[in-house]
Amino acid sequence: MNKSASVVQPIPRARVQAMKEYHPPLGNRNAMRLDFNENTIACSPRVLEVLGRISAGDLTRYPERAPMEHIVAKHLEVAPEQVVLTNGVDDAIHVLFETFLDSGDELLLPVPTYTMYEVYASATDARAVTVQAGADLQFPFDRLVNAVSPRTKVIAVANPNSPSGSIATRQQIIELAQRASQAVVLVDEAYFHFYGETVIDLIASLPNVIIARTFSKAYGLAGLRLGVLAGPVELMRWIRRVLSPYSVNSLALACLPPALEDSAYLDWYVSEVITARAEFETALDAAEVRRWPSRANFILVDIGATHDEFVGLMSAGGVLVRDRSGDPGCDGCVRITIGTREQMREAVGVLYKTLEMLRGNREG
Repeated sequence: MNKSASVVQPIPRARVQAMKEYHPPLGNRNAMRLDFNENTIACSPRVLEVLGRISAGDLTRYPERAPMEHIVAKHLEVAPEQVVLTNGVDDAIHVLFETFLDSGDELLLPVPTYTMYEVYASATDARAVTVQAGADLQFPFDRLVNAVSPRTKVIAVANPNSPSGSIATRQQIIELAQRASQAVVLVDEAYFHFYGETVIDLIASLPNVIIARTFSKAYGLAGLRLGVLAGPVELMRWIRRVLSPYSVNSLALACLPPALEDSAYLDWYVSEVITARAEFETALDAAEVRRWPSRANFILVDIGATHDEFVGLMSAGGVLVRDRSGDPGCDGCVRITIGTREQMREAVGVLYKTLEMLRGNREG
């Protein structure tokens, strides 16, 4: 080999080189996890029982998604043909965008919202069009409708939304889907259990609505990566064509039935979070911390210029929270996941000490 010859290395396609990067602040999370909106304690004990019965032989087989899709469809009260299971909702978003977004198309996003929508869109040849919410961070319905164009191919609506905790009403979603009949309207209901309202029934009457759900939040299965898309049969056919038949692993599939069956555990955890959310809101108000109303398992608060220091001091006190000041319209904001009442009462103590330190520093 001629050592003087230059070495040419493979390079990815231009779109990948231009992709937005996302580096979640994972690692060293051995503290109270109020930073990623996960279930903060555990999954159902029935899930652990099933995991304990998994054999070495079970792991030698390719996963079969279809039987579990029938179970999920029955749980969601839709037809099996209207459901696909995915490797977490991230996989669902990625596959949906790969299925429907082409060169010259537009993804319409109300912002701030879930970061990965724009990340996955940047891997396609479509263009992301963002519509900024107002200072109240409520769903910018009128501005979003006015931004719909013939090029709009997908509209992503997180409902409830992250990081704001705001919601789009049922009527707003219906009108949006009707106004943009050429576009897929993705309604991401990742935080459905803490809100209690769904529009999944609309997939029977609106041919362009798709619902996403996750088992990472209320169910406590974030480590297994399991999500679901539900939509009109015709749209699901195209998504199945893009989706890998083996994308959902066997362990996740085995854990799904017991997670769905243990409604008592799910109801208890959701009730804990909703009660704790109300208590934590009262504590924030008493501390004169500005917050936004939330229908999810988190609250967005306005810390201001000391947001970095706030996150660091909370972590030093054993409570992890998430800095969201980089999100559009969220300068100085921090998102705090809501756990159980016991956890949040402990978190309030750390919060008050942190605020006292920050205010003391300002006055000094």
